[in-house]
Amino acid sequence: MGKIKVTKVKSAINRTQRQKRTLIALGLKKIGQTVEHDATPNILGMVNKVNHLVSVEETK
Repeated sequence: MGKIKVTKVKSAINRTQRQKRTLIALGLKKIGQTVEHDATPNILGMVNKVNHLVSVEETK
């Protein structure tokens, strides 16, 4: 199972409450903040829901 780095690149202002809570669940609060997660189906599904607000890159 690989790892992914998720970086918040856009603001959550004027987004649905569900998208805001998904960002917080991923550990992203500020623009430019980066977190690393295992590439599990749960995490990938959350990233897919907010893919217009974050950038994702795979790491080893």
